[in-house]
Amino acid sequence: MTDAPHTVGVFGGSGFYQFLEDVEEVAIATPYGPPSARIRIGEIDGTRVAFMPRHGDHHELPPHRINYRANVWAMREVGAQRILGPCACGSLKPELEPGTFVVADQFVDRTRGREDTFYDGPQTTHVGAVEPYCVDLRATVVDAAKELGIHVVDGGTVVVIAGPRFSTRAESRWFAAAGWDVVNMTAYPECWLARELELCYLTIALVTDYDVGLEGIPGIEPVSVEAAFRVFADNLDRLRDLLFRAVPRIAPQPNDICANALGSAIVH
Repeated sequence: MTDAPHTVGVFGGSGFYQFLEDVEEVAIATPYGPPSARIRIGEIDGTRVAFMPRHGDHHELPPHRINYRANVWAMREVGAQRILGPCACGSLKPELEPGTFVVADQFVDRTRGREDTFYDGPQTTHVGAVEPYCVDLRATVVDAAKELGIHVVDGGTVVVIAGPRFSTRAESRWFAAAGWDVVNMTAYPECWLARELELCYLTIALVTDYDVGLEGIPGIEPVSVEAAFRVFADNLDRLRDLLFRAVPRIAPQPNDICANALGSAIVH
C-alpha cells in the first residue's frame, strides 16, 4: 500500500460485511472493550480506507449490543478522522421510496441505556449538537450520488430507536407526524461518539422499506426483515459505487465544527 495522506473510516451496516478486496486486518484493543470486528485497511485510488462491519462479521450483534464506543475509538486509533456510516432505514414518508439514499443532517435519539459518551466524569463536557453531522462530507457524498444518477436526498432527520423490535404503528405515526424522515436502530450513538472525539461523521441512510405507520397507502407494504434485507442486497452495488466515487474526493479533515467540537465544551 502507498503512504496515503489520510484515512477515511467506513462502518458497514446490515448486509454490508465486506468492502475492499486487498486488505490488512487489524485488531484494536480499546479502553471500552473489543470492537465489533477487526478493522480492514485498504485503499481506494490512493485514499486509505478503514472498514468495520458494526454488527460483526456475521451479524451476531443486534443494535443494542453493539459496542459503539469501542468501534469509534478503534477507528480513531487507526487514523480515521473522517467517517462514513452507511445504514439501512425505514421510510416515514411515502415519497422516500425504497432504494432512496437519505444523507442525514439531523438525528432524534429515542434509544435508552446505551453508552453514548466518552465523558462520564470527573471531567464534565457538553458538546453542542446544532449540526450533528459533517456538512463538508454531506456535500461530497451528495454530489457523488447525483453524478452516478442515484436517487439521493440532501438532508433529513433520522429517528433512532433502541431495537431490536420494530416500531408499533402508533410510534411510527408519531414519528411521521413530528416531521421526521427515516427510522433506524444504529445511527445513534455512533455519530455522536465521533463528534466527541472531534472526528467528522456522516450517516448515509439507505431506505429499505416503508415503516409500519404508512400501512394502508396503496402500493406500500409493511416493514419486514425479509423485505428490508432484500432491498439492501439489491442496492449494495449502488452503495459500493457511491462509496468508491465519494471516498477519493474526501479531503483531510478541515478546521471545521467537527475538529473543534471540544473547544468550548469542557467545563473547567
